[in-house]
Amino acid sequence: MGLANHDLPPPPSGKYPAKAHAKRVAEYIAENGGPQEGVIYLEAQKTAMVEDDDQAAHFRQRRFFYYLSGCAVPDAYLAYDIKNDHLTLFIPPIDPEDVIWSGLPLLEKEALEKYDIDACKPSTEVNSYLTSPETPHQTLLAIPKQVADHVTFLSFEETNWDLLKNAIERCRVVKDEHEIGLIRHANAISSHAHTEVMRMVKSARNERELMGTFVGACISNGGREQAYGCICASGPSAATLHYVHNDLPLSEKLNLLIDAGCEYNCYCSDITRTYPLQGKFTKESREIYDIVDEMQAECMKALKANVTWEDLHALAHEIAIDGLRRLGILTGGNKKELFDSRVSTLFLPHGLGHYLGMDTHDCGGNADYEDPDPMFRYLRIRGTVPANSVVTVEPGIYFCRFIIEPALKEEKFAKFVDKSVLEKYWDVGGVRIEDDVLVKEDGCENLTTAPRSWDEVEALIHSV
Repeated sequence: MGLANHDLPPPPSGKYPAKAHAKRVAEYIAENGGPQEGVIYLEAQKTAMVEDDDQAAHFRQRRFFYYLSGCAVPDAYLAYDIKNDHLTLFIPPIDPEDVIWSGLPLLEKEALEKYDIDACKPSTEVNSYLTSPETPHQTLLAIPKQVADHVTFLSFEETNWDLLKNAIERCRVVKDEHEIGLIRHANAISSHAHTEVMRMVKSARNERELMGTFVGACISNGGREQAYGCICASGPSAATLHYVHNDLPLSEKLNLLIDAGCEYNCYCSDITRTYPLQGKFTKESREIYDIVDEMQAECMKALKANVTWEDLHALAHEIAIDGLRRLGILTGGNKKELFDSRVSTLFLPHGLGHYLGMDTHDCGGNADYEDPDPMFRYLRIRGTVPANSVVTVEPGIYFCRFIIEPALKEEKFAKFVDKSVLEKYWDVGGVRIEDDVLVKEDGCENLTTAPRSWDEVEALIHSV
């Protein structure tokens, strides 16, 4: 098929719903005891230079600003008049000295056509807007440490630094149709890129080649940014959850775990697949793959609006325990004793998933990393998940000597693990399967289309 796939479904049409987001944030603030009038004020990420160099650093728009603007321009500003439902965007004016190098910037009339805003002004007029008699001066809401030194709020009766950030984070959890469309499109691009990696698996010699294939396929199809650093881990490296070296030879390795996803218009995808490097899973690899596949499938069957995330996570551990008992890796005791011992956390040390949106690990999850229970300590979501949220479902089983071998010196774990059977599985490294899932009232929808089942994966690798 090649890196570029001209048959991908199109992204959502129309303007990004910035005003609807601004109004929603304002309503959340009012409903939670905040002001019903005033101005919401946000700034875009500033242009920055690489240290000791004359090159601009890589630009990544502030997510809070984008949520209320849909604008990816650096050095911009916005103000939302809550009472009058009026959104003003301020963009950098033309700098004649810069045009010869970078071309014309976005013009005000173009911004009005492109973005869901009511007015557009040059960024040099931010202070004059804020001090204007026509601007309501009851309360200004802003985010700490995200206001330029030259901007003044002295004309406002009150400046509130506490409410805005939390309000935006809460509103971002539930996605509208446009946001879902952007995540769906990012998934389509990344799913195609994962498919291209599968086609390259047998011929590649180094992890970096497969990383390059993935990134190239994303860029070729409009996913110019990666949502996070690509994890391209072969052999035992797959047991390192956030492995980022991506530079080891593939020879004499059983499997490749690739966790990678592109970003499209500031919205992320996050997909993991595990492939047999020689085109066919070994017996041990296939056994672990089947357990992880069952973990994901059963958790997705149970996923719907208002399900408690801790219950889904516990379900994944229960299925992992059943599978590892069948293989003889876990032994002794009954299922409840194994579950209560937390021995399964040696093989599944992370949470089942996280919210996904403008950030890969998106906001609103209420994580509790101080939880004394190792089974739940690393959950990025706690409590119930609402309809129209997007989550990852990413169970895995890992054989990490650094974690498992020291733990087996403790009797509370050692009595449940057959070391002689475990020895056969070290080379599997780790298996993770991750999809991006839209939560619905009566179930869920998988937004990820990359081949997932072991027979699909093997067939695709052998088709090249």
